[in-house]
Amino acid sequence: MKKSIFKKILLATLGVVLVSSLVACGSDKEEKTKDVAKDKEIIVGLDNTFVPMGFLDKDNELVGFDIDLAKEAFKRAGYKAKFENTDWSMKEQSLKNGSVDCLWNGYSVTDERKEKVAFSKPYLDNKQIAISLSKEAFKNLMDLKDQPVGTQAASSALEAIENDKDFIDIIKDKKPATYDTYDKALRDLEIGRTKAVIGDEVLLKYYIKQRDPEKYKVLEGDLGSEKYAVGFRKDDNELRESIDKALDEMKEDGTFKKIEDKWFK
Repeated sequence: MKKSIFKKILLATLGVVLVSSLVACGSDKEEKTKDVAKDKEIIVGLDNTFVPMGFLDKDNELVGFDIDLAKEAFKRAGYKAKFENTDWSMKEQSLKNGSVDCLWNGYSVTDERKEKVAFSKPYLDNKQIAISLSKEAFKNLMDLKDQPVGTQAASSALEAIENDKDFIDIIKDKKPATYDTYDKALRDLEIGRTKAVIGDEVLLKYYIKQRDPEKYKVLEGDLGSEKYAVGFRKDDNELRESIDKALDEMKEDGTFKKIEDKWFK
């Protein structure tokens, strides 16, 4: 009788221990799963020559307004950001095939791009402007009649040029020279292969300030205003909404303004 009772107690005790172990394992597994999800790595596609949004500094470190903004936003949303230099002429394809998870680098909202990607809420205003060397006689966009003009391939500046019939009809060959980066476009401007570069106001004014304000000038007029936003795959709603929320919070608590002042003032 005593042996039987002892056996039952022993079996019951072993059962409790086994269940407790299983529950603990389950909890550990669940916690691990949560941690993995929370720390998921998001690959951010960018052009690492696009000053001051995202570029390599003199120490070959990736820095910029969008870099600081993205790091903080993804941190708040519970993700880790990994930045990947991307062929800007193939950026939407890179997003579509999964090479990158979003495009965040002075990425302008356009009707053409809306057909391919889902945009976050816009976070910064921009215009498409023209710069030339100060020694040139040009004063405004229409002074570029019969002149060679450069811009970045697959950029919103190129779209703006192509959509402005009055402007594209007057420039040399009725089309601009295109480059895979603005850096190369600006080099050709400096050696005289082109007479003006059309591009983002944010980029070109920063470039002038850093290089030599006396050497360049901004021509009067622009080819349209636009807004910067983050581009996502159309079915990545959860990721897009989490970044929208993070950006809203950053604007409300002053973090966005601090980053903006750091790069633009």
